[in-house]
Amino acid sequence: MGGWPHGAWVLPLVLAGLTQPGQSQEREKVKCYGSVQGTIYDYGALTLDGEEYIPFKKYAGKMVLFVNVPRLCLHAELNALQNELGPYGLVVLGFPSNQFGKQEPGQNSEILPALKYVRPGGGFVPNFQLFQKGDVNGAKEQKVYTYLKNACPPVAEEFGNPKNLFWEPLRNHDIKWNFEKFLVGPDGVPVMRWYHRANIAVVKNDIIDYMRQQQQAQ
Repeated sequence: MGGWPHGAWVLPLVLAGLTQPGQSQEREKVKCYGSVQGTIYDYGALTLDGEEYIPFKKYAGKMVLFVNVPRLCLHAELNALQNELGPYGLVVLGFPSNQFGKQEPGQNSEILPALKYVRPGGGFVPNFQLFQKGDVNGAKEQKVYTYLKNACPPVAEEFGNPKNLFWEPLRNHDIKWNFEKFLVGPDGVPVMRWYHRANIAVVKNDIIDYMRQQQQAQ
């Protein structure tokens, strides 16, 4: 069932996990425009193994966090985020891409074994949905990422070293590196975008704050 969970769950979450972001952390995120046409429910993607096409309307009534992820790091933090906020309506979705420093060179079939046995290793298994590797920028970018980027201002105006960026053409709204994050509200419309270096703890705090605002507005 969709909708927001009820009850006094927000305050314990805040007390347990909310830290006060500094001024520099505030610059790591932007609010989305709110006037974009359509929703994420107009799109979908193939799961990492290619065996299932998931229409994003499956997540109607949920908050959805889109993250472009290589195999290198942050997966444990995303697992923790899914564990902590999943019961309150958050769904984390991961989209591998090889456009940033070629940090995800493997085939789709190699990604989960690499996570499990190499990095982070130790038998690690992501508890969030991973989709097939694809472009998030450029001429062949996935359509849902075109939508997300058009719905939100860029979190950084400048690109890094162009030798590490593997797409054309470069556009101002493009994702600048791995681990940019987009939060989509329960109506399917993007509400927030974070810089790739934004700490997961900051992202968590922002999501909790958004959840509190939504609950108060009910």
